[in-house]
Amino acid sequence: MKLQKPKGTADVLPIDSAKWQYLEEMARAVFSDYNFKEIRTPLFESYELFSRATGETSDIVTKEMYDFMDKGGRHIALRPEGTASAVRAYIENKLYAPEVLKPVKLWYDAAMFRYEQPQSGRLREFHQFGVECLGVKNPAVDVEVIAMADSYFRQLGVSGISLHLNTLGDLESRKAYREALIDYLTPFESKLSQDSQRRLHENPLRVLDSKEPEDIEIVKNAPSILDHLTQASEHYFAQVKRLLEKLEIDYVVDKNMVRGLDYYNDTIFEFVVTIDQKELTVCGGGRYDRLVEYFDGPETPAFGFGLGIERLLMVAQAQEIDFMQEDGLDVYVAVMGEEANLEASRLVERLREQAFKVERDFSNRKLPAQFKTAEKMNADLIIVLGEEEVSTGNVTVKHNKTRKEVKTTLSAIYDGFAPVFEALYVEEEF
Repeated sequence: MKLQKPKGTADVLPIDSAKWQYLEEMARAVFSDYNFKEIRTPLFESYELFSRATGETSDIVTKEMYDFMDKGGRHIALRPEGTASAVRAYIENKLYAPEVLKPVKLWYDAAMFRYEQPQSGRLREFHQFGVECLGVKNPAVDVEVIAMADSYFRQLGVSGISLHLNTLGDLESRKAYREALIDYLTPFESKLSQDSQRRLHENPLRVLDSKEPEDIEIVKNAPSILDHLTQASEHYFAQVKRLLEKLEIDYVVDKNMVRGLDYYNDTIFEFVVTIDQKELTVCGGGRYDRLVEYFDGPETPAFGFGLGIERLLMVAQAQEIDFMQEDGLDVYVAVMGEEANLEASRLVERLREQAFKVERDFSNRKLPAQFKTAEKMNADLIIVLGEEEVSTGNVTVKHNKTRKEVKTTLSAIYDGFAPVFEALYVEEEF
């Protein structure tokens, strides 16, 4: 039997993992600037957590959930999205307590799992940065979170990303819109896809989110939620737009944009980029003010987003963004002989303790072959360690590019390599 990775998963090899680390480090830096703190939740949770959060009629629950009964007879599901877990942790750990400063700002970097048809930028195991801001309802919160995502894209150098904005209104707005949408869609019921025929009676807003060609054509002329907003919802949305304009963040109002999850209300948004003449959503989120209460927590307004890491990497590749510095070594130690082999282990460990990135030869090859390896590893400096160097304690440190050399001793290196390192980078005065 040939062992292979499961369909819809990917190996992140060392040549790519550095890119992931860069995205993660940049996310950590940007989110920290906005005072968001990292949270880590379990990879699997109770099935009920996700089924209740996303809705029993959602595609996530009916088609995509990886769920199973564990050995204790508990119904368990792999995490298909991050918000439900963050909200569960918020309630269970009483982050709503009066002594906790509000809003509570959380972010996470996590793997998600959905059983769907694998395609470009969409896998069964995928990864997201998620952001949740809980405890305060204010248009300024919505805009700050959107601005944070915008800042992240700009600092990465990703271009051509446009902000799509819409609102789902409050409960009263959605009730009025639901009735208008049912009235519009009912005459087309027989022409809708099977899934949308079911959704029409369970949650008609999901029909707007369908990717089936027949549904897309029908909903082109569907009524807009913007025509059914209450005065309060209309005012809230106007404030969001004004704040975005104040920050000079361009946006387009996309009246057909909805959310596939039941818990959203008011502001929703997506960051969209065109790749190979196809629109690709890289980041999406919005306001969800009833989910904490729905899980038996206190009334808690909230706003957040999910940002797909695989999709972001795909966009970076398509735009030929070289956001990675060339990876290399500080020092490569070439080794010749048995005594040198022993001393080399001591030398590289002492250098690593001084925070230098170091590699050594283990294969007892000839020096030219070792020098070629140092070149391939992009080593800045080379130290040749042979029987004579071990016997005398005298070594030469050579810069691999400038060929400049510094003679020193092993004892001096063990006491502190920094002066030698710096000497090799000082430009000669003419």
